[in-house]
Amino acid sequence: MLKRKRMPIALLAVAGLALTACSDGGDGGEPLESLTIMAPFFSAVPPEEDDPVDQALSELAGLDLSVQWVPNTDYGSKTNTVLAGDDIPDVMVIQGKDQSFVQTAEAGGFWDLTEYLASGDYPNLVTENPQVQEASSVNGKVYGVYRARDVVRTSVILRQDWLDNLGLAQPETTADLYEIARAFTEDDPDGNGEDDTYGIINPAWGGIGNGSPYDAIETWYGSGNLWREEGGELVPAFTTDEWLQALQYERDLVANGYVNADYATMDPATWNEPFLNGKGGIIIDVQSRATQLAGLFKEQDPENYDQYVALVGQLDGPNGTYALPTSGYSGFLAVPRAGVQTEDQLKQVLSALNELNTTEAQNLMNHGIEGDNYTVVDGEAVFDAAKQDFTDQVTGAWAQLGMNVAGYDAYPIQEETEYDQALYQRRLDLQAEDLANAVFNPAAGFVSPTYTTSGAQLDTIIADARIQYIAGQIDDAGLQAAVDTWRSSGGDDVVQEINDLYADLN
Repeated sequence: MLKRKRMPIALLAVAGLALTACSDGGDGGEPLESLTIMAPFFSAVPPEEDDPVDQALSELAGLDLSVQWVPNTDYGSKTNTVLAGDDIPDVMVIQGKDQSFVQTAEAGGFWDLTEYLASGDYPNLVTENPQVQEASSVNGKVYGVYRARDVVRTSVILRQDWLDNLGLAQPETTADLYEIARAFTEDDPDGNGEDDTYGIINPAWGGIGNGSPYDAIETWYGSGNLWREEGGELVPAFTTDEWLQALQYERDLVANGYVNADYATMDPATWNEPFLNGKGGIIIDVQSRATQLAGLFKEQDPENYDQYVALVGQLDGPNGTYALPTSGYSGFLAVPRAGVQTEDQLKQVLSALNELNTTEAQNLMNHGIEGDNYTVVDGEAVFDAAKQDFTDQVTGAWAQLGMNVAGYDAYPIQEETEYDQALYQRRLDLQAEDLANAVFNPAAGFVSPTYTTSGAQLDTIIADARIQYIAGQIDDAGLQAAVDTWRSSGGDDVVQEINDLYADLN
């Protein structure tokens, strides 16, 4: 195997312009004989070199894959160490657009893939969700092939048995949700004759724009998703009238006791307990929590577990119909210039990644080896319980290389019962339905220097004020005062920087 001389990213970034000038011509470097990749793993142990999945993926990619597996808990620090060293992989999983990555990328430390991915030469790398690729970009440039995740996951999960007991239909609007929260609190939904239930279960959830129940309600009200466009400019969602309307709705729920009293301090790890124990009846969270709850009810009451969980998607708000999407990705696979030094080598890498996005590769990364740890029955994957350790290793490690940007085509997993299958299909149907009304963050692809350095403090100002307002500790004037503090503490600089970038690309 040829040993390639590599320049540390730290030095390469400084010399970015010079390197770009000499490497974009496509000549001067030897073809790659292997593809080195750094990636995190979540399994108990990482795959061994040349395990069956490695061998099969290498054959598909046309290059021998050599993966450096790093425990996820150490991945951030390891990334910084590797980028400062002289043994740079050809491909790295980058878990987020933090300051060091953005600065390195914009200084020339990573290949700009924008035009390559748009060329059509790599059809399996052409995104099916342009908004997600935009969100994963940095100021209009794409520095990695993103790892796709469900774009729409926000849902309302309710006690179906309580709805049945009270003769209530599943909610369609925010007004419906309010009435159900009231009824679950005041109308004895469990029929025990005691005043011991409430509506919405809410854990302590700080921050803004991170998928909290508050974010969901505010989006349903039409506030936008962190930012929204008004008159050709982008404005923070929390400066809109709709955001204030949503907070008034949330405050009324709390004031009337329709939310758990410890909503500001409840440990998120205990979120399921009141739902399972018959204390609270509504959770606003990702769809997978409904599946998790159904599984827990199956352990408690296997004969009747299918009667407890109802799953609903977006709710119509008073100002229209809006769904809260996720960012749609979890990091991306980036190509350091220190490892891949010529355009010809880059094209080899992209060709390999293109093959690693085929259906065959997706099945290998997400399921394992067909005929070994799983079989296919009626078009669905059925796993061998005796080989669970290997399956866990596949899903905890190889799946981290899955991009699926052009769509996920691996075999669906066969569910245990008809109810489980129906619940899974319900999730898919809601995702497709709500995607049509998804409100993407129009500023997700922009990196504000001020926000990069001060974003955590700025977000805390608004997040704290939101909780204080919902709790009745401050009024409208107090909320506005917090927004004013946000502006004077750097928020106005963020707005200006975001809009300058927005104007440049529009």
